[in-house]
Amino acid sequence: MTFLLAVATGALYAGGFYLMMRRSLFKMIMGVVLMGHAANLLIFTLGGLVRGLPPYIAEGQKHLGEHFADPLPQALILTAIVIGFGVNAFGVVLIRRVHESVKTGDLDEMIETDSPEELLK
Repeated sequence: MTFLLAVATGALYAGGFYLMMRRSLFKMIMGVVLMGHAANLLIFTLGGLVRGLPPYIAEGQKHLGEHFADPLPQALILTAIVIGFGVNAFGVVLIRRVHESVKTGDLDEMIETDSPEELLK
């Protein structure tokens, strides 16, 4: 299972990096989204995969057992999901605003950010 998650993480990183190197603004934002998902999956995998065991000490024991679910990576991932959602929403708004002002989504065609009408004012 860990090997499968490692391969999936590598595939997400590769896909995200490939999309970030494209010349389209939309594809670049989608690459950032994939990289965020890959980072979350990496943290989850490095935290250790334990199925069905609680992250607390059972009654009558003084120490955690040999295998236990670590709650810290899970809390970090939940926080990263919320922050990632905000960044993704900002990226979508940024794409829309750039498309309205420059009339293109291609990074090669974006020579300047101000439209000619705004420069004359």
